[in-house]
Amino acid sequence: MDPIDKKFYKIGEVAELTGLPVSTLRFWEQQFTIIKPRRNDRGTRFYTPDDVERIRMIHYLVKHRGLKLDAAQEELRRNPEGVSRKSQAVTRLMQVRAKLCDMIKALDSLR
Repeated sequence: MDPIDKKFYKIGEVAELTGLPVSTLRFWEQQFTIIKPRRNDRGTRFYTPDDVERIRMIHYLVKHRGLKLDAAQEELRRNPEGVSRKSQAVTRLMQVRAKLCDMIKALDSLR
């Protein structure tokens, strides 16, 4: 998980942080009431760190667990803390795996 250290993120930054296309973020904003980016006078979206975390939770439910959007929304309503913990664990495990793969490549290059 990338560190979240800003107060607001533009949609392109959120796309980069989450690995999701901008179009998906816009669509999910319409489908999930828990994603509510602020907008300026020109309509530019500004996401909070909490919004980014919610997007990561949705990403976990839809992409990793394979839930449909309605089921993901119900799961978030029913058990947001559990979903958050599992989402963070999966993200952390993916980071560890990536580091281990990098180490294996580095060791193979030494041979």
